[in-house]
Amino acid sequence: MEVILREEIEKLGIPGEVVKVAPGYARNYLLPRNLAVLATAANKKIIAQEKEAWLRREATFVNEATQLAQLMAGLSLSFVHKAGESGQLFGSVTNKDIAEALAAKSFTIDRKKIVLDQPIKQVGSYTVPIKLHREVVVQLAIAVKREGAEEEAAASEATSE
Repeated sequence: MEVILREEIEKLGIPGEVVKVAPGYARNYLLPRNLAVLATAANKKIIAQEKEAWLRREATFVNEATQLAQLMAGLSLSFVHKAGESGQLFGSVTNKDIAEALAAKSFTIDRKKIVLDQPIKQVGSYTVPIKLHREVVVQLAIAVKREGAEEEAAASEATSE
């Protein structure tokens, strides 16, 4: 079944694009949620106008995402958590924690845009991609430290002197 997409659907297409999908997927998911319309001649004319507007909006989104990426370049976050002797965290650092830390630095990023396959559960340095836009991805440096590690380092320096 051919449908015309009204919204961007990951791994399927962008608005205004005519795609072939299974009839059940179209009938049960795309059409009821108004994500697509049937590919008829009348709908193609209407969608052509919507696509032009979408392309203009898309250009501004890409521009804004690029500017935000430039502001975020070189930004790094540091988290301090309780951890065991082996560096295993008691808890984890999730994309929600990263979003909250970015919000504290006045960057409002949706946590769904932070691409973190699994929560961080070990002490160390990490690079986490943030997908600001389909075309704009920023690499964010994250350091996870053990709580009390600074005190232990200072104590060991004092005993070695």
